[in-house]
Amino acid sequence: MKKLLAMALLGLFTTQIAAQGFPDFTQMHFGCDGNSITSGNQWSATVVAQLGFATHHNVAVGSATWACHPDTQDYGSAGFAGISGGWQPTQDAREIQMRHNNTSKVHIQRFIAEVESGKYPQPDVFVFAMGTNDNNLGSAEEALKGKDLNDVDVTTMAGGARWAIQTIIEHYPKCRVFVCTPIQTANAGHNAFNQKKIKILQEICRALSVQLIDCYGECGITEKLENGQGQRYLRDGLHPDEEGQRLMGRYIAKEIRNNYF
Repeated sequence: MKKLLAMALLGLFTTQIAAQGFPDFTQMHFGCDGNSITSGNQWSATVVAQLGFATHHNVAVGSATWACHPDTQDYGSAGFAGISGGWQPTQDAREIQMRHNNTSKVHIQRFIAEVESGKYPQPDVFVFAMGTNDNNLGSAEEALKGKDLNDVDVTTMAGGARWAIQTIIEHYPKCRVFVCTPIQTANAGHNAFNQKKIKILQEICRALSVQLIDCYGECGITEKLENGQGQRYLRDGLHPDEEGQRLMGRYIAKEIRNNYF
């Protein structure tokens, strides 16, 4: 009965969307990449449920960065160690290599490989939500030089972002790409650093003509109401709890719906 009710409500929701002139997302496929705030069934599950996407292809992994490391391997290359979201101190060489492979470039290589293998369909909408873990920012000006991605320094956040976003655009020219800014945390210093990252992402998105979604300033999560101990929407001052995930998802779904063309 609950399943039937959910299906009826979804049908009513999509009918209302069509009546309002919005696209029918039930015929579309959703993809996303990110870090621990995106991995699994967090905000993206809310987006998929609210808009009714046909499929959900999420390659996010906790602790991920836009930027590569100097020794980051290509996905599927000879000797590829895998990807790890580990973050606690370790001396294990293989684990370190797997952590160094936890970047958006490798995630996107994996995404494309999974589409080409037939495991998932080509995406109609793709959302990036990364940056919280990046430290080597680089500059948008440097990252945006030239047209050839082989010349881009992907060891910076700016270069890694340009590479990943442009690669999705090139492989799936009919796909609408969105980029979410990092959200606010409970730490004012961390937020100030995030704002520097957002300025870079703004320039990258403008240059690549993709939509930037302002999760930092508009999703409803604010440092002023977070104490780092689960006071409102952040269970630890950084990661949204279940209600925070749903809040993010509702906001991102609204932005996709209103800006898809």
